[in-house]
Amino acid sequence: MRRGLEVTSGTKTALDVTCSAGTEASLVAVNFLLHHGLTTVADLRARYALMSHDPFTLKTDLVLRLADERLESVGESRTVFMLYRGGVPAPEPQYELRGDHGALIARLDFAWPGLGVWLEFDGRQKYVKHLRPGETVVDAVLREKEREQMVAELTGWRCIRITWADLEHATVTVGRILAMLGVTSRAPSFT
Repeated sequence: MRRGLEVTSGTKTALDVTCSAGTEASLVAVNFLLHHGLTTVADLRARYALMSHDPFTLKTDLVLRLADERLESVGESRTVFMLYRGGVPAPEPQYELRGDHGALIARLDFAWPGLGVWLEFDGRQKYVKHLRPGETVVDAVLREKEREQMVAELTGWRCIRITWADLEHATVTVGRILAMLGVTSRAPSFT
């Protein structure tokens, strides 16, 4: 029950979505439910095993392979789908950059540590919803630029920033990312 209404479990809801929506939209919904603790990948896999013969679940396995509770936003989920479709090597989501004594320095949306690159999805929420008390949007943008500079100086890595518009031009964006990573596109290979 939620707010006096009967609802299905997060697990059933997630799997139902994969049977009726497109792959990208399903991934967004499943990641939302995972991130908010309303289901787990283990629960989804167990329930899916009981229904995998259903022809409406053809995309469910792919969605479950791409699903990750660490993805915090629609933009991040859509980015993972774009990277997968473009044959980009799988990044490490919510990569924690730690100092010499283990203190958290920064959490990066996505990172390819072995390639010395990280990616930040710049949605409006980063600069509007997460303002600190007394901070303006300009202050938030400058704070983010300082953070990027600090990470680059500490790691020697390069940053790729993408926005909603970049998701709409996936071929160009994937090409830009592959060039920055110094790799060529390959068949989608997320596990």
